[in-house]
Amino acid sequence: MQRGMEAACGIPVFGCNGRQMRVLFTFENPLPARAADAEVFTNTARCVGARLAGPALHVPADGALGEAAAKQLTHMAIIRAFAPLRPAALRHFFCGLTIVFRSAFRKADVVYTRNLWVAWMSVTFGARVVFDHYRPWPAQIPPLQPLLYRLFCHRRFLANLCHSEYTRQKYIELGIPAEKLFTVHNGFDPGRFAAPVEVVTAKTALGIPVSQKTAVYTGRINHKKGLGLVLRAAAALPDILFMLVGSYGDGPIEQQAQALPNIRIVEWQTAETLGRYVYAADVLLIPPSLEPLAAFGSTVLPLKLFFYLGSGRPILAGATPDVAEVLQHGRNAWLCPPDDLKALIAGLRELTTDTALAKRLAAAAYNDSQNLTWDSRAEKITAIITARFQTTQIERGMWSRPQFNRWVRESRRWAVHMIRKRSLFLPPAAAGNTNP
Repeated sequence: MQRGMEAACGIPVFGCNGRQMRVLFTFENPLPARAADAEVFTNTARCVGARLAGPALHVPADGALGEAAAKQLTHMAIIRAFAPLRPAALRHFFCGLTIVFRSAFRKADVVYTRNLWVAWMSVTFGARVVFDHYRPWPAQIPPLQPLLYRLFCHRRFLANLCHSEYTRQKYIELGIPAEKLFTVHNGFDPGRFAAPVEVVTAKTALGIPVSQKTAVYTGRINHKKGLGLVLRAAAALPDILFMLVGSYGDGPIEQQAQALPNIRIVEWQTAETLGRYVYAADVLLIPPSLEPLAAFGSTVLPLKLFFYLGSGRPILAGATPDVAEVLQHGRNAWLCPPDDLKALIAGLRELTTDTALAKRLAAAAYNDSQNLTWDSRAEKITAIITARFQTTQIERGMWSRPQFNRWVRESRRWAVHMIRKRSLFLPPAAAGNTNP
């Protein structure tokens, strides 16, 4: 078996001269953190690092306690970044500026990062880079397109790990070589469901009548998540209790929910306590709206989807381009046309009344989840890194006139959007693309 394939079987990954590959992971925010990007990074780094010899993490830390927390989350040696903790922009800048002077950087075969600035500095100073991010940067910040093209086509830029095929296609459109672009979906920790709880037991523990049907949403509660549609569905379905779990305070959604007696707002939960609410769900909700993707560009294939898959509960979501990569209507989930209130109401009624259907969808979702864990993600990434490391790298040609014209056109739209909305990210709707 070739070494490029051995990585997928858990065999150590090899770099130069037959020795095991040394990977330096980088993260630019202190750990632990509640943000989804921290959850993705720490779980991926821990599982990929378990297949390496002596992996290390370059990260800003708030003293010895911060270092200890980062080490506990990733199970690897910590290299504290020479960077201030605040403000965030300055922290990120110094993380990229100073990493190239660290001995671990000079010894690393590969730098693994989610930060474009760190990737640029690493490539510039001679390191091979693997980039892992969910955002379609060429589409969301078009002025970056020439820099992205130059960076991603560099011979030392090994791979871009996209969290969705939707994002990968945006880089294909930019002209990045397809052999550098990989769709590697996120995952979840099956250990969080190691002790399943029956829905009746979970409802009783939360003080919910056993006969009460429940629809549960978990995640940040704000106007960018499509929750306005859920509130309207709740008003039309007074017999269903809607639990929105993840509140950080008294925002617009929380205020609107006060008028609806069948909505329960729950504060943000830790990984250890969130399962209580998931197990109490008759239906798990991913708001079936295009707004998070098309209007705000803030969510692409939400992380909660993978957590939901392993819960043993039926999922209701929207038939959006990103979600449809993992969920299929009638097989492992119930998918509604986006932003269709009547379809959402009908789907909730169907899943809360047809027990056989709900069980069948939940069982199929659970089966699919076994190949969408953090460990399975790490196997795919390890195989990609090994194969790309051993491939002769060829740079793409110069920036072309059609690419230049497209860059000018899309950058103008971005500038207009930023002035009007004061938002740095150009969503598909503002880019004139109503079918993202």
